[in-house]
Amino acid sequence: MHRHEFLTLLAGAGASLGVGACAAPVTAAAAPPSRPAPGSRPKLRAICFDLFTLFDPRSVVTVAHGLVGERAPALCDAWRSRQFEYGFLRAAAGQYQDFRAVTAQALDYALRAQQLSLTPEQRETLVAAYSQLEPWPDTRQHLLAFQRAGLRLAPLANYSPRMLSELLAHAQLEPFFAAQISTDAARSFKPAPRAYALGLSTLKLAREEIAFAAFGGWDAAGARWFGYPTFWVNRLGVTPESLAPGPDASGPTLAELARFVADW
Repeated sequence: MHRHEFLTLLAGAGASLGVGACAAPVTAAAAPPSRPAPGSRPKLRAICFDLFTLFDPRSVVTVAHGLVGERAPALCDAWRSRQFEYGFLRAAAGQYQDFRAVTAQALDYALRAQQLSLTPEQRETLVAAYSQLEPWPDTRQHLLAFQRAGLRLAPLANYSPRMLSELLAHAQLEPFFAAQISTDAARSFKPAPRAYALGLSTLKLAREEIAFAAFGGWDAAGARWFGYPTFWVNRLGVTPESLAPGPDASGPTLAELARFVADW
């Protein structure tokens, strides 16, 4: 598909919104691949997404507010911080547990830190909220446009397989994806290279043919270090990380991602 045809498909999505797996061994500590000039690059044939580029993680705060009232933002901040710290710590120490287990452990810490208590049922409601996130307003329209453009789509997520399938089913987005890639298959989490490598082994493509859409600056750095053409969907306008070389490009919505893919 030519760039003009691709952009025409994507323009329809933007106009309606009003908005601008076991991997092969991977050697670590390699320099990020240099980029060939536009025109000599392999065609992008797929996009792997971090889930939060498609789903608003702040949905969890709304659920927490119904349980702990005005304490919800502080609780969720502490929870999310420990959630990722525990994941990274377990991966680094070789003490892997899947992301649902890590999420529950981090919630227990956050509740103690905030001097809050929940019933077992309320605790399960909060953990389950991560599998019931609301999509961003531009998600469905752009997934449809990407799919119509012939791109293969897949989430590449730290979520456990159960969390991932429940989330996509809840939002009724499963038909858009050629695969659902959980880093649980690598027994690790992003930004480990073997976690990113699941995109290659699952989609049977070279890394140069797969665009990676990151939500977090750390994930954008990790994907770029791995060698994916990397776009940072900076939904919340946060400060860029000091982790060179950083993503190939960035923007606040999927509309900018679409232009990146078209221009690559």
